[in-house]
This record gives sequence, structure tokens and C-alpha cells, in this order.
Amino acid sequence: MVIKVFLASSSGSTAIKKKQQDVLGFLEALKVDYAPLDIACNEDNRMWMRENVPVEKKPTNGIPLPPQIFNEESYCGDYETFFDAKEDNAVYAFLGLPPPPGSKEAKEAEKAFILENGPVKNGTVENETVESETVENGTDDAEDEENLEAEEVEEENLDDDSLKREVPMDFNGDEHTHEVGGETGEEAAEEAAEEDAATEEKVAKEEEEAVKDTEEAAEDTKAPVKQEEAQEEVEDDEAKGEDDQPVSEEEEELRQLEEEEDE
Repeated sequence: MVIKVFLASSSGSTAIKKKQQDVLGFLEALKVDYAPLDIACNEDNRMWMRENVPVEKKPTNGIPLPPQIFNEESYCGDYETFFDAKEDNAVYAFLGLPPPPGSKEAKEAEKAFILENGPVKNGTVENETVESETVENGTDDAEDEENLEAEEVEEENLDDDSLKREVPMDFNGDEHTHEVGGETGEEAAEEAAEEDAATEEKVAKEEEEAVKDTEEAAEDTKAPVKQEEAQEEVEDDEAKGEDDQPVSEEEEELRQLEEEEDE
């Protein structure tokens, strides 16, 4: 395979000359065999180049400018596409040539192959599955693919159902777990409102029980006080009753004798 580079040796454009020099210099640095074809001095070369450049690659005026690059009869591209391939380390792929062993492009191609097909061992691809192209028992590869897709969809649904995320603890220390995926914002808001209402109700019940316990404790404290007051009233009543009893005649006489003796 010969790389053909169509050039204009007598071009008056400095930009075109520089682009042609860049292409030829890079091909020489890569030691790629190429054939420079002058369109300025050879009408056949110019007509062949114009006819074989794809229509979508031609400028609006329909006349492609050099340099134009071909691999035999296959169109590779112009300077801009060549420059992009050079920046991406993909010049050999741009030219349609296999990269030499050990080159950067060969290493990149090997990495891409391994990522796509798996590691290579003893000239064969490990874990490579060769699918049969024959039809057996009325089933073919298309049905196998459909079954595989159905299994993948089912696994994705299971994964979606099992995914959960933990929500930070709220002000009451209650943890809430929400399912991820399939839940709209309105449903999440309703659940949050219900949880808040339940939390408020729980707090209200706790406060009510605390007030009730406080009242019972106060009643237990008042009971001994009331008993002591009742006992004191009973003793006062007994003392008062003794004072109110009438004095007998004997006691009165004894009292008078005691008074006379004292006098």
C-alpha cells in the first residue's frame, strides 16, 4: 500500500506550503513510504484528486485544496484531519496502516483491544465465547439476546428496589429510611409530614404522662400532711372537751380548802 500525498509545488499560499511541509515531515519522521503527487505541474493528478475527494469533504466551492492524502484509491483526509489524528496518536489508523510493534499507537491499540475483548494468551483471547450461527430446536442467537436483555432488566429492577439511603436523624433522634428511585417529590413530602405528625403526637403523649406523674406525686405528698392535721384536730377536740366538763361538789370543796390553807 502506497500513501499518496497530493501537493502544489508552485503554490503562492504560505499556509498551504506550511501544511504540505508538516505532512511530509511527519511521514518521513515515522518512516512511512509515500508518493508526492504534484497537481500544479500535472493536470491528471489534479483531476484525479478532485474527482476522488468525497463530496462531503469538499469545500463550498467544490475545489479541494492540497494537501490531500490517499491510501492507494482510499481517501484518508486533508491537513485538518491529519493534524487531529497526529494529536490523538492515531496517524497509522488515519492512513489505514498497521502501527509498528512497540509504537505508542500500537500500545494504545492493544489496550483498547484488551478492554473490549479481554487479555490475550498464547495468541488467543481468554474468556472469548464463540456463538454458534446455526439454528437449533427453533431457537437462534436473537432469542438468546432477548432472554439476556430480559434478565438484565430484571436485575436492574431488583437493584433499584434494594437501593436505600440513610437520612440524618431528626430533632427527636428518630432515623428514617427512604427508598431511592421511583418515589416522587409529593410522596416523599407526604411521608415526611406523616412522620412529623406521628413524632408530635408521641411528644404530646410523653408530656401528658409526665404531668400526670407529677400530679400523682403531689397527691402522695399531701396525704401525710392531711393525716397529721386531722390528728391534731382530734387532740384539740379532746382537750377542749375535758375543759368544758362540769366541776363536781367534792372537787369544788377541795379547791376551797386549798385556798383557805394557802391564806
